[in-house]
Amino acid sequence: MGTEFRASEIFEIALKIEEHGEKFYNHAAAAIAEDAETKEMFEFLAGEETKHRKTFSGMLSQIEQYQPPESFPGEYFAYLATYAENLIFSDEEFDNLMKGITGVKAAIDFAIRRELDSVLYYLEMRNLVPQGPQRGEIDKIIDEERRHYLKLNEIKKKM
Repeated sequence: MGTEFRASEIFEIALKIEEHGEKFYNHAAAAIAEDAETKEMFEFLAGEETKHRKTFSGMLSQIEQYQPPESFPGEYFAYLATYAENLIFSDEEFDNLMKGITGVKAAIDFAIRRELDSVLYYLEMRNLVPQGPQRGEIDKIIDEERRHYLKLNEIKKKM
């Protein structure tokens, strides 16, 4: 993997994270939510994931070949790729995982973990983007994911 890994692949992984998030939240809203407030929250989060996917898609088309500081060529990309392997599922694996989440509490617990994983991934990913407008966009997404994490935890405490 090492030097064969491209910066654009990091953004493709981010797109997949957001795609899975959108899919999960739509599923949770339609099949798991037990009341209007929870359904509305899941629908809102699905919409947020859609916005993030569009942002990353725009960045992907503009990403420059950027090399972060590293001890050896490809080190940083290898790190992110390994991290992403534990974060990203195939579509089939993800569908099977969603089938196992049947209650609101389990859905919220799953969403909390996924939001936190997203924050951690995007914090690392931002190192691939030079200072400028694109890094600012990633920072906004990180802040939104943090707010989602907090919102989900607040709801969990009320359960």
